Amino acid sequence: MAVAVDDGLVAPVLRRADRLGLLEVAAQLNDLTARARARRLALADLQGGTFTLSNLGMFGVTRFTAILNPPEAGILAVGRVVRQPVVAEGDQVVVRPVAALTLTVDHRAVDGAIAGRFLADLQRALEHPGVLM
Repeated sequence: MAVAVDDGLVAPVLRRADRLGLLEVAAQLNDLTARARARRLALADLQGGTFTLSNLGMFGVTRFTAILNPPEAGILAVGRVVRQPVVAEGDQVVVRPVAALTLTVDHRAVDGAIAGRFLADLQRALEHPGVLM
């Protein structure tokens, strides 16, 4: 994940996230963020990343494209959540929270079709968070 600090940006690594539960991920993200802002990260906390999550929504940014940090395979840019009219089932227009997600991948490591399926799976998970539990 990318963490804003006073003089720039750092990307501490959350290790083995695929083996952690949602609460464990949240706890480790909070720890890494706090240590990054306190300038207490070790070199090992910054090495070996494969994928970065970058969120500028807290700055009011609706949509952006994040730049890949080699040798990582991908980076997901998350914009702010805004309430927008959307067409629901039965062609009914309803107001829903919507966020723009932009995925940048290194096509030498990740096929574009796989990246597209990842975004589709992520969309389903965000729209139906119970599948994450």
